[in-house]
Amino acid sequence: MEWNILIHDEEHYIEVVTSGVVDGDGTIDMAKAIAQTMMSHRATKALIDHRNVADVIGGTAATYTRPKIFRFMGVTLRIKIAELIKPEDEGHFKFFESVCISQGYRLSVFQDKDKALAWLLS
Repeated sequence: MEWNILIHDEEHYIEVVTSGVVDGDGTIDMAKAIAQTMMSHRATKALIDHRNVADVIGGTAATYTRPKIFRFMGVTLRIKIAELIKPEDEGHFKFFESVCISQGYRLSVFQDKDKALAWLLS
């Protein structure tokens, strides 16, 4: 899994564009990079664009424990995350969204960038 992080200082958010295969290890490494970037730029919002990924690999158990791992890494509940996805990945990411919300994270999944940004920046 690869990613590129863009900083939007005026709007106080970061944008992450991913590619390759979304998997457990890659997701954790990306979350570390996002947390560090958000802390160093004092950003509390992130737009994560997964529309360029080739595949999403991950089971139910791994998805369910992911928010706990994020919290351990220092990803706080104060942040707000909008995830952009392809229609064929909706099942995986909607489950992840439900898990995150149930554990206190403000995360929402979108297929339209304008709607994602409107929600994120509101």
